[in-house]
Amino acid sequence: MNDRNHSPFSPSLYVHIPLCVRKCPYCGFYSESVADHNPARLVAALAREVRQVVSDSQTPTVYVGGGSPTCMPMDLLGRLLYEITRRVRGFEEFTVEANPGQVDRPILEFLRNIGVSRLSLGGQSFQPEELRRLGRLHTAEQIVEAVETAREVGFENIGVDLIFAIPGSTMASWRASLQRAIELGVTHISAYALTYEANTPLTRDREAGRIVPIDEETDRQMYELAIDMLTDAGYEHYEISNFARPGFACRHNLGYWANRPYYGVGPSAGSHIDRKRCTRIADIRQYIHAIENDLDPVAETQETTPLEFACETAVLNLRRIRGIDRAEFRSTTGYDVMDLFAGVIADGVDRGLLDADDTGIRLTRQALPIADSVLCDFADLDS
Repeated sequence: MNDRNHSPFSPSLYVHIPLCVRKCPYCGFYSESVADHNPARLVAALAREVRQVVSDSQTPTVYVGGGSPTCMPMDLLGRLLYEITRRVRGFEEFTVEANPGQVDRPILEFLRNIGVSRLSLGGQSFQPEELRRLGRLHTAEQIVEAVETAREVGFENIGVDLIFAIPGSTMASWRASLQRAIELGVTHISAYALTYEANTPLTRDREAGRIVPIDEETDRQMYELAIDMLTDAGYEHYEISNFARPGFACRHNLGYWANRPYYGVGPSAGSHIDRKRCTRIADIRQYIHAIENDLDPVAETQETTPLEFACETAVLNLRRIRGIDRAEFRSTTGYDVMDLFAGVIADGVDRGLLDADDTGIRLTRQALPIADSVLCDFADLDS
């Protein structure tokens, strides 16, 4: 492997399982049908790469995502998770993504007993018609059952993902989904606007006029409603799209937003080690072939200059509601954020999009719905 650890920070670990029962029409992540592949060979390859990249390092957090990890036979998923727990030492958080329709009490008990501490459920909506439009295979009742059963078997940290601005949805239906998630008492809620990724069935349906997207104003109002309802219910708004009960923010994702190093294992997974970003082959068969034959599975490597790293860090930090901490930024990048982005910050403050003081800078409430356009200003500075 060409992205071994020499970082002053201990890298976290992300393992990508790009298998699903059926790919959702809006999904832009690399994944394929589990029926078209041999999950046992993939698990063997993933376990082998885990042994190669993390055998000699402390790993603060582990995140197993997809795809849908729980679409695999439980003995195979268990084999991979067991290998991770054998190799990884001292982790503070171990997350596994799960489809609500693919977990039952035995599976959830197994996950908890093997050391998984955080469950992330891809609920997306509690409205049956919206789930159908999203191509989801589970029901609203299965989301509720998964949460309640997970809690019964000992999970204290349970997150649910929700999507708003689904074609045909309304403020009332979105309010109802938010309220149901709050009533379930989950510790973490992610609220994402539906995005139209390139080359997906959803985008093709929009381009052909088969669906009508939610207008920008309603999209913004739905996001504002999420902020108001969730914070009123006691959730901390800690990142643009993420809310958590006090003490339950996702530590793994906080590492991403701090621009800390991480290993990525699996087809299409990315790593960030020594300020070098590596992306693995986005093809299950080619990835397995590379691992089985001791070939490098990395398809692309990009090294960042100190200035590029500083811009990256600024963009990622600003996704956090607390924004950029001036001392932390200087320690991480070697730059003073107030000097490096003086013009951008002054302009953002004048437009009401940034708050700035001696400790750092952060997005204003006004800027949150248009955060991507604001962050672009920090993404690229002349060398």
